[in-house]
Amino acid sequence: MTDPAVAKLLPTVRTIAHEAGQVILRFYNDRYDVATKADGSPVTQADHAAEAVILPALHHLTPGVPVVAEEEVAAGRIPDISGGRFWLVDPLDGTKEFLNRNGEFTVNIALVERGLPVLGVVYAPATGALYAGAGPGTAVHWIEGRHDYPIAVRPPPAEGLTVVASRSHGDAAETDKFLAAYTVKDCMSCGSSLKFCTVAAGKADLYPRFGPTSEWDTAAGHAVLLAAGGRVCAGTGTDALRYGKPDFRNPHFVAYGA
Repeated sequence: MTDPAVAKLLPTVRTIAHEAGQVILRFYNDRYDVATKADGSPVTQADHAAEAVILPALHHLTPGVPVVAEEEVAAGRIPDISGGRFWLVDPLDGTKEFLNRNGEFTVNIALVERGLPVLGVVYAPATGALYAGAGPGTAVHWIEGRHDYPIAVRPPPAEGLTVVASRSHGDAAETDKFLAAYTVKDCMSCGSSLKFCTVAAGKADLYPRFGPTSEWDTAAGHAVLLAAGGRVCAGTGTDALRYGKPDFRNPHFVAYGA
């Protein structure tokens, strides 16, 4: 059931994500500096600039609700989330896609309550595509200059599933082992949290991820998929992927359409 108070936040969160995306595009279309974080992953000026837009805006929107953001956590600034309600932010998901200039990077903003994402916005500034949802039946796809288009997962096609996988990460052998139990017709690749959105929009049926991810990588896309009628399970079981773990690291997971 959709919480009206949560749904009321969605238009503003969409605006925040859009504004952060426009900041990212300034760097995307110009020169940018790249550094390497302690875990070996790249970080750019665009990551920091986008996060600088998002954090104060969320604090203003929901005073007192902590914000867990990727670059803040990397700097050791981790808020108390013991209250069970908090924001998860990845200001630039798909930094490798950003650096490769393929357009498949996103701004991810999610609201988590009691371990599950109840609101999510995924915005891909290079393409102008935005996906959003805040409860069952609310998932939409918006493209710059157009109206919202409702999206939903599709029934599994009789001729076989379309599987979406990461362009930059993942354990191919483990993925192949898992998929052996399914009839697979097509495989497609895309970057960042757009994989969740592809399933949510009924363009793919399954997204297995057997590789490391952080909670801010997945929460927004997870929320969109839930709003479209899908689910995300931890490992290969049936328990929902949950958020608020001490290290903000996810186990392996599988995202399903119908």
